[in-house]
Amino acid sequence: MAESSEIGTETILQVKSLRKFFTVKKGFFNPIEHTLRAVDGVSFEVQTGEALGLVGESGCGKSTVGRSVLRLLEPEAGEVYFHGEDVLKADRKRMLALRRKMQIVFQDPYSSLNPRRSVMQTLAEPLHVHKLGDPKTIKSRVLDTLEEVGLSPEAAGKYPHEFSGGQRQRLGIARALLFQPELIVADEPVSALDMSIRSAILLLLRDLQKKRGLSFIFISHDLGVVRYFCRRLAVMYLGRIVEEGPVGEVFDAPKHPYTQVLRLASPIPDPTARQILPRLEGEVPSPLNPPSGCHFHPRCSQVMDRCRLEYPGLKSLGPRHRVACHLYN
Repeated sequence: MAESSEIGTETILQVKSLRKFFTVKKGFFNPIEHTLRAVDGVSFEVQTGEALGLVGESGCGKSTVGRSVLRLLEPEAGEVYFHGEDVLKADRKRMLALRRKMQIVFQDPYSSLNPRRSVMQTLAEPLHVHKLGDPKTIKSRVLDTLEEVGLSPEAAGKYPHEFSGGQRQRLGIARALLFQPELIVADEPVSALDMSIRSAILLLLRDLQKKRGLSFIFISHDLGVVRYFCRRLAVMYLGRIVEEGPVGEVFDAPKHPYTQVLRLASPIPDPTARQILPRLEGEVPSPLNPPSGCHFHPRCSQVMDRCRLEYPGLKSLGPRHRVACHLYN
C-alpha cells in the first residue's frame, strides 16, 4: 500500500446521538434497578486518515463509545455510519464484513490473548474464520504483519507469557492489522506501559497511520499522548462531549471549564518547571444520578443559576470547534 500522510476530506465515520445505557441493581434484599447513562447523546465525525482523540476522566464513557461504534456493545439509540453505511442496521453477515474494516486495540494486551495458544494460532484463526486464504497464504500474511509491527518471525511460535508488555501490545496491533482495516479504535493502547515503551508504541502507530492511511479513534486520559498523536480531540464528561476541536486550539485556548482544568493538570515536559496543579471542588458525581442541568456545575468555579437548570447544547465557536457551556450561549 502506498504511503500516505495526508488527511482526506472524506468522512469515514459519522456518529449521531449515540446512547448506551446499563441497568444496575442496588440493594441486597430488594434490589432496585437503576439506569446508568454511560453514553448519552454523543455525536462526532472522523475523516479519512485522521486521528480523533477521546479524552476524559475514568468512567466518563469514552471506552463505551469506542465499543458501541464497533457494536461490541449494542447501543440503545443513535446512528453510526461507516462510509455512509448504517452500521447499526447491518445484519450478522454484513457486520462480519464491516468488522474487517473496523478493528480495535485493547488496553490490556495480555487479557486479550489466549495463554494456551501460540501467536501463530491466535493470529491465524480469524483469517481462517473469514476464509481469507489457504494455510500457506495465511501463515505468510501473519509473518509479514509481525515484521511490520517490529517482531521477528520466531515470535509466531511463542506464547503470550514469553513476551514483555510492549511486545504484547505489538501483538494486539498486529491482530488489528491483519484484515487491512481502515479504522482502528485504540482503547488506552499505551496506558499500561512504561514511559520508554509508550514512545516506541506511539511511533509505531504513527508510522502505520502514515503508511496505511489509517483513521483512529484514540481513547486516552493522557492529554500529552493525545496532543502528540491526534489532530482533533473530543473531551467527555459523564457520558457527553463537552468540547471538541483541533488539538492546537483546544490545548492553547480551552473554552470549557472542565477542559481548562484538564489542560492545566497535564504535566509539563520540563523537569525544571514548577507547576501548581489545579483542584476541582466537590466529588465526581455518580453516573447513576447525574446532577441536573450541566453535569459539571457542582465542580465548576464559574457556575451560574442557568447551569443548574438547563444542560447546554454544543455551540460552534469556529471551524470544527464546539463547546457545551452556558458561558458561550
